[in-house]
Amino acid sequence: MYNPVVELWESLTTGYNKTYMKHQRKIIYLAGFIFSIPIALTSYINSSFLQLFTNQYTIALLYVLASLGTLVVLVTIARILRQFGNRTVTIATGVISLVSFLVLGLANNFFLLALAFTLYFVSFNILWLCLDIFIEDFSKNSQTGSIRGLYLSITSLAWVIAQVVSGSVIAKSSLRGAYVLSALFILLVIAIFSMFFKDYKDAPYKKTSFIRGVKSSLTNKNISKIYLVNLLLKFFYAWMVIYMPIYLHTHIGFDWSEIGVIFSIMLIPFVVMEYPLGKLSDRIGEKKMLIAGFVVAILATGALSFINLPILYLFAAVLFLTRVGAATIEVMSETYFFKLVEEEDAEIIGFFRNTTPLSYIIAPLLAIPVLYFTPSLKYLFMILAAFLSMGLLASLRLRDVK
Repeated sequence: MYNPVVELWESLTTGYNKTYMKHQRKIIYLAGFIFSIPIALTSYINSSFLQLFTNQYTIALLYVLASLGTLVVLVTIARILRQFGNRTVTIATGVISLVSFLVLGLANNFFLLALAFTLYFVSFNILWLCLDIFIEDFSKNSQTGSIRGLYLSITSLAWVIAQVVSGSVIAKSSLRGAYVLSALFILLVIAIFSMFFKDYKDAPYKKTSFIRGVKSSLTNKNISKIYLVNLLLKFFYAWMVIYMPIYLHTHIGFDWSEIGVIFSIMLIPFVVMEYPLGKLSDRIGEKKMLIAGFVVAILATGALSFINLPILYLFAAVLFLTRVGAATIEVMSETYFFKLVEEEDAEIIGFFRNTTPLSYIIAPLLAIPVLYFTPSLKYLFMILAAFLSMGLLASLRLRDVK
């Protein structure tokens, strides 16, 4: 029977919920933006900084060990979230990240630096997962593409800004200065979560084992395919983050201010493309754009192996094209996956997020024999393009979901 009072109440509560969720998302957008700055400031200098204390083979091993540590934490992440809650875990992980940045910026002992780097790597991966859960909790499936696209565009803007200032920061204070500055931004992230979300109620995280989460992910054909797509994208990022700065600085001869310009231009597609592409995916699906993204990324990445001259804008243009492809793949894979899961599926989300640490295990382990048997780093990018071809094949077999 029609009841105008009930209808009015439902209308008012629905409007309030939408306003509340929108407000909470804005806070997460801000936190994601601030958190992205220190990660962006340091990600592309980590390998060069560590090279001051050791060789490239030890650096590869450090990435492997840090990634293994991250995987160990991800195995138990649902249990940790059930016991302490997402807000508490976020703040605690932020404190660990803060300490690791300060140690990297101030310590001289290599073993202390190696430990700090491991904590840095583990903590930022866990923080990304915590932010994922907050965003998923304040989202609706019908808007997943636009919400994820906007979130990724905002965090990508932080990466561009960080690259613009990174050259001057390094020039004025050396590589260490970037880590000390990064610690200040992490302090702001801790402050945000200390002030807000005090009444946040966690979803009833499903009590399943990590192995069961892996099995349920792999047996779901859609999740398993998009997992492979995401793994290959993160493999691409890992290979680029570890070896592109070394290649540009040591082998091509660019200084850090020039590299900052190149990376700033390179990252623009993440800012300008991901939000409109996310909105578009809500209407037409993700498959076609995933295919297009892989085609562009494969061709541009392979082209890097044939550029030998230190022409700044040539490298910037080709790297820009690699990120046109990567930005398209990123927002499509994120949107596709989060249309399939809910925030309480912490084990499955944790499994999906293990692509980052897993890629940092696979990438350096594969790069070591390549570096040993090939005469130049440039051949890494031709091989990387070949690996991306597997993502194209996986995308062709996907089915769009609503």
